[in-house]
Amino acid sequence: MTPPPHDIEVATSGPLDSSSRRRVPAEWEPQKCLWLAWPHNQETWPGRFEPIPPLYVRWANLVAESTPVRILASGSSADRCRHAFGHTLPSGIRIVDIATNDCWIRDYGPTFVHDPSSESIQAVNWHYNAWGGKYPPWDHDDAAAQQMCRSEGIVCHEGRLCIEGGGMEFDGRGRMLTTDCFLSRTRNPGSNKEQIARSLYSQLGVDEIVWVETTGLQGDDTDGHIDQLARFIDEQNVVVASSKDRQDPNYETLDHVYRQLKLWGQSTEPGVTVHPLPIPPAREIHGKRVPESYCNFLRLGPDRLIVPAYGASTDDEAATLLRELSGADVDSLDCRDLIWGLGAIHCASRDMPKCPTVESTATH
Repeated sequence: MTPPPHDIEVATSGPLDSSSRRRVPAEWEPQKCLWLAWPHNQETWPGRFEPIPPLYVRWANLVAESTPVRILASGSSADRCRHAFGHTLPSGIRIVDIATNDCWIRDYGPTFVHDPSSESIQAVNWHYNAWGGKYPPWDHDDAAAQQMCRSEGIVCHEGRLCIEGGGMEFDGRGRMLTTDCFLSRTRNPGSNKEQIARSLYSQLGVDEIVWVETTGLQGDDTDGHIDQLARFIDEQNVVVASSKDRQDPNYETLDHVYRQLKLWGQSTEPGVTVHPLPIPPAREIHGKRVPESYCNFLRLGPDRLIVPAYGASTDDEAATLLRELSGADVDSLDCRDLIWGLGAIHCASRDMPKCPTVESTATH
């Protein structure tokens, strides 16, 4: 792609001295477990729910090869979950009795932070209202983060904003990518960018926020979550969803995201190299475009990465690029049915990091 012209700008907040020593660990750091929420809301995949529970079984088993899995499920949902696994859960997978409205735990789960002063992993529980009130009810989902923390015995701080996890991307060292999605009046009415930034600084310990201007992918219902558009591979490499088809309505949107992050990558310290990551050709289900993006990959610590596959010609290209950039072992998971719910495997999971201080102490 051509370099960004001089009239392209990207908004940043920072650097600013944080009042907290907390930080959000990067997803390539060691993980304690991965959280899923058992799918039970058939309205999320109208007319195509049947393949979703078997997909979750394959997914959970794949993750459990290296990382323990916790699955939120309660009552009849928990019974259906056990039945799907053949009534006996495999080693490394367990059900946690927490009710949910839907499966998108990335967005309503807690944001885990490392607090070196107490040598612990803690969490922030944000308010959640289903992407600005789009899909009621959301009461169980809004309550889930606090219950997850209670089940793990970790401190949970109450967030002051309506924030979704898929709208934030971290490099583990104080830099965060986001979009203007949190500025919507249906999430944080009366709050401006500076006020939101100061709350994120205070509660997450970030010292630089990159505000990417975008409308998001066609078919996306999150108002442009960053985890569909751009992801850190490490502190110095970012992948950005990209289209090679100038006739694709996503082409200009993604090109604009790329140019903003390219400009930022040249000015931030340490510098960041931005790599285009292709999106699949346009695909529709029941006449509606689905927001397929390989940026919705799932990192499982330093050594593993799961990439969504969509039965497209770009599947292998995307997996190869992510393998080369990350140095991790890469598995693919068929998400052609899952994406009908308008999200993929990053949206539907919440990683919980190990405590770096405790881990390093234990090795000496």
